[in-house]
This record gives sequence, structure tokens and C-alpha cells, in this order.
Amino acid sequence: MTTSSISPGGSSPLHDTQHDSPDAASDHSPIAPGEIAVGVIIGRASEYFDFFVYGIASVLVFPAVFFPMENRLEGTLYAFVIFSFAFIARPFGTVASMAIQRRFGREAKLTAALFLLGISTAGIAFLPGYASMGFASIVVLSILRVGQGLALGGSWDGLPSLLALNAPPNRRGWYAMLGQLGAPVGFFIASALFAFLYSSLSTEDFLDWGWRYTFYVAFAINVVALFARLRLVATNEYDRLLEERELEPASVVEITRSQGSNLVIGAFAALASYALFHLITVFPLSWITLYSTQSVSEFLVIQMIGAVLGAIGIVISGVIADRVGRRSTLGSLAVAIAVFSGFAPTLLDGGKLGQDVFILVGFVILGLSYGQAAGAVTANFESKYRYTGAALTADLAWLIGAAFAPLVALGLSANFGLGYVSVYLLSGALCTLAALRLNKALEIRD
Repeated sequence: MTTSSISPGGSSPLHDTQHDSPDAASDHSPIAPGEIAVGVIIGRASEYFDFFVYGIASVLVFPAVFFPMENRLEGTLYAFVIFSFAFIARPFGTVASMAIQRRFGREAKLTAALFLLGISTAGIAFLPGYASMGFASIVVLSILRVGQGLALGGSWDGLPSLLALNAPPNRRGWYAMLGQLGAPVGFFIASALFAFLYSSLSTEDFLDWGWRYTFYVAFAINVVALFARLRLVATNEYDRLLEERELEPASVVEITRSQGSNLVIGAFAALASYALFHLITVFPLSWITLYSTQSVSEFLVIQMIGAVLGAIGIVISGVIADRVGRRSTLGSLAVAIAVFSGFAPTLLDGGKLGQDVFILVGFVILGLSYGQAAGAVTANFESKYRYTGAALTADLAWLIGAAFAPLVALGLSANFGLGYVSVYLLSGALCTLAALRLNKALEIRD
């Protein structure tokens, strides 16, 4: 019988007692826990960078480039509709990729995801606007956005689950937050790139060719990141570690039938975090652009500062969760989000100072909450279902909580008032509290 390949302290290289001979050493390259953690952060940061590049472009670029026939509000709403397509497609990408992995292997699945994501992102960078292609440009943009969603569904590599399963009992919150650091890192880089281009170029140059550089960079980062992850997961040692922990793709029919309640509860347990996620990143940028005199470049800088605060909050969440428990942490932060929702309209309508406070405070709360969201969506599954269950619950949480957040928040706020931002956030917080109430056994089981 083999022993766990990650030491309880999580500090020694991964190895197996039966592979300590020189011959075995030549067959298996030891994988240090730190290397897996780096793989998790790199993978998540690249995905979030691509995600935020598209989200920011949906506000600053796409209304003018692909919907010039509409006013700015309508064009932004249409852009947000297409923005949601990736979240709708992502669960289908996960299902298809699990089938590919069972038949052809993990490397084939990740390679297919790499090419699809690269083609979709590069395609957007080179896509002519409505002025050149007419309605066909909108159709192609939609197809490429769906391609991004399918590819992200196929990019699941199991690294976060491997870290979580091997985390010491008193460090599970810490390990759960590592992958979440990719969100503020990706957002910071995307915002910095857009802020530089937006402030350095004329409006005509920015809308003509400047914005395309962000997608070139997204293409390059995603290719490098996926190759780095592929290099790690293609090792024999990594395959053996996944097999020991039963982290292999399960039949979607089987997991839905036997673990359906866990899929739903896991998705709703993180809903408050995912709802807040877009309401302090993509939505406020659209509101500022449409209804505020604040400089877009200056606001992006404020959001970059917020991203730094969010990253600090994510790290602190790991410490807090290890002391009071992940479930208590998520519940407390859901209450904090509910309280914050009551101040959202006043702050967003409070001029530059109020808007900046909304962003900075929102990012702190988001970091503390989002840092443990990954633990919430995987905690209930047995080992043999964790690999597929973790991917599907994350997909569902994004779909339910975040896919339509910018569209709904902007549409309702523009037509009926900012009070609907409070309603949206409050509903997410209540759903999280209800899910945590229904399932008190949310801690990860070995």
C-alpha cells in the first residue's frame, strides 16, 4: 500500500516509499507541494486575466466597435449578453472534456483546451468590427466567446483538489485560498494594461487597434500558462498522485444522480462571493463610463488598488478559516456582503469619493469571502467524485452568481435605480446563508 506523497506538513517533495530506489527515481520526477501551488496560481491568474480582458473590453470597446448602431447603454447591455455566453458554455466544456480525458487522457484534454482557447482569444484580437463585417461580426464574436467558455471548461487540471486533499487538517483554509489569488492578479494586470492604453492613445486609435493588444497579451499568457501546467500534469508522478486520491473524471450522469444535491448546495454556498465579484469589477466600470464624470483611467487605477487589497484579504481569509472554520468564515462574510449591499446605492451615487469607497471596501470584503469560495464548492464530495464535482460546482457557481450580474445590475439600475444593486447582492448573500444552513458538513473530508 502506498503512502501519501505530500507530507502532512506540506513542505517536503512528493515521493512514494516504493519509488525510493535509483531505478524508480529515474521513472518519477518528484513534485514539491510548492510546485503544485505555483501551477495553481499560474493557471488561475491566466484564466482570470483572459476573463477580465474580455469583461473590461465589453465596457470600453465592444459597444462602439460591434454595436455602433445602438446608444451607449444599449450597446453595453448587448455586450454583456455576449459576455455571459462563456459562462453558459463552460459546464458543457467541462462535460465534453471529461469524456475526452477518459478516452484519450489528460494531456490530450489540456492540449485541446489550449488550442481552442488560443484560437478563440486570437480570433477576437483580429476580428473586424461592425463597420467592416456588419452583423456577421457580432455572430463571430459570440462564437468565439462560446469557444472561450468551452476551453475554460476543458482547462480543469485537478491541481486545486490535489492540494486540498493533501493539506494538513489545520491548514486547509490556507491551501484553499492559494488558487483564488489568481483573480486579483489577473484583474490587476488586465486593468493596468487597459489603463495604459486608454490614457496613452486617442479614442480613435484605442477603438481602432489599441484594444487588440490586450487580447494578443491574453493569447500569449494563456498559451504559456497552459503549457506550463501541461508540463506538470504530464509527469508520471502527477498521474500516480491523482490515482492515489481517486482524482479521475467521473461520469456526469453518475455524479448528477448520486451527488446532485452536493452540486447544487456547493454552487449556492459560494453565491454571495460570485455575485459580489462582478459587481465591484465589471459593473462599476460600466456605471462610471455611462453616468459619472470620473476619468476611466483614474477609476481603473482605483480598481487596481482594490485588487491589491483583495489579494491581501484572500491571504487573511486562509488564516481566519483555519482558526474558525471555512463554513463560519463563509457565513460571516455573507452577512458582511448583505450589510454592504445596503450602502451600495449611496456609495455609487456619492460622486468620486463614494464610488472609490465602494470599490475599495468591496474588494476587501470580496477577498475575505472569495478566498474560501473554492473550498465551499468542493467540500462535500467523496474523493472519486471530487475531480469532476469541483469543476462542475465551480461552473454552476459562476453561471448562477456571476454570468448575468453585469447585465442585470446595469439594466435594472439604469432603468429603475441603483437600489437594485442592493437587491442583487442581498439575494446572493441570502442564498449562501441558506445553502450553509442546509449543509452543515461543508468541511473537506479526507
